[in-house]
Amino acid sequence: MNNSILHTEIQNFIDAYLKADISSVLLKGTNFEAVETNEIIEQIEAKKRSEKKLATWFNAENIYFPNKLNIEQTSSEVTAKHKANLMQGDAIIDLTGGFGVDCYYFSKHFKKVTHCEINPPKLSQIVSHNYKQLGVENIETQTVDGIEYLKSLDSQFDWIYIDPSRRHDSKGKVFFLNDCLPNVPTHLDLLFKRSKNIMIKTSPLLDLSVGIGELKHVKTIHVVAVNNEVKELLWILEADFNGDIGIKTCNIKKEKEDLFSFILDEEKTTDSNYSLPLTYLYEPNSAILKSGAFNSISNQLQVSKLHKHSHLYTNATLIDFPGRTFKIEDILPYNKKEIKKRGLNKANITTRNFPETVQNIRKKFNIKDGGDLYVFFTTDLGNNKVVLITKRVTS
Repeated sequence: MNNSILHTEIQNFIDAYLKADISSVLLKGTNFEAVETNEIIEQIEAKKRSEKKLATWFNAENIYFPNKLNIEQTSSEVTAKHKANLMQGDAIIDLTGGFGVDCYYFSKHFKKVTHCEINPPKLSQIVSHNYKQLGVENIETQTVDGIEYLKSLDSQFDWIYIDPSRRHDSKGKVFFLNDCLPNVPTHLDLLFKRSKNIMIKTSPLLDLSVGIGELKHVKTIHVVAVNNEVKELLWILEADFNGDIGIKTCNIKKEKEDLFSFILDEEKTTDSNYSLPLTYLYEPNSAILKSGAFNSISNQLQVSKLHKHSHLYTNATLIDFPGRTFKIEDILPYNKKEIKKRGLNKANITTRNFPETVQNIRKKFNIKDGGDLYVFFTTDLGNNKVVLITKRVTS
């Protein structure tokens, strides 16, 4: 960690080039004796990536940024705040602290937070410096391997948090927790020895059934999306818990959070209602689709599926639905003559349980992208290929 980067003239230089072409800095170089040009470029690139993702850090003075890869890998503030709201107590330890965004929000719910990070060693120094700049006093940073540090302790924690990373040599393979560092399944006994409550963050690539098979005492799985993009899975483990696993989905939007919960085993035994398209069409958000709540959402919200494999829902009365809502304007058979007759020149196209791609459909019927029409190419309960012409009702 080069403290000279924090000098006023260098901080001003970094801010001045946040919206400039980095290549111009590379060509001209800089005249700062204590800081190399590549170090300044690293700060500029990392800070630029933080503007929307980490606004608190971006807007604070004298923040030291790690390389841009650390920024890309860290939790966003919106997801860190969400997960922190799920926990509280006297003490929590983060075994894989990274840039420290999660711990920052944990500090608002716990009296003491322990942040562990070993790779690279200077990251822990950076995090400690930034906490001082942000006025946080209840986080202790440790430059250690979190698992080894936990082994050396006799103390108990209200919660343990861990965010294992995939090994590079497992890229492209099926995602297992056993492929990650730390290898959480092999350390569960140690984790439960130090806390009754464990939160594990994983990538959305992890299949829920695979994760459940590798872990034990899973109580709840949170599927977290931001603006309809699934960002992370949060696995809540509780010592000695062997009951039904709850699934909680959340799609965080600017104006509100769309929430939907169900019991995993009940999803397997619940039947959906089915119907031909009625007045309204509903498309579940990405968190619900990831969770597999296809029958539960039909049962709980009293909406009917168009087809077992379509994952589109309908009813005659408008409801507050966790996803996108449309009013059906027209229903056409998938027939070239009928579609041409309807005069679809411009539309937003979605396919669900349909044999053709959006690209092929656009080319075949000469439909441009955009406009206020939303057209769904799908299959109904009679296995007929249909075209639903709709308009958006709610966000």
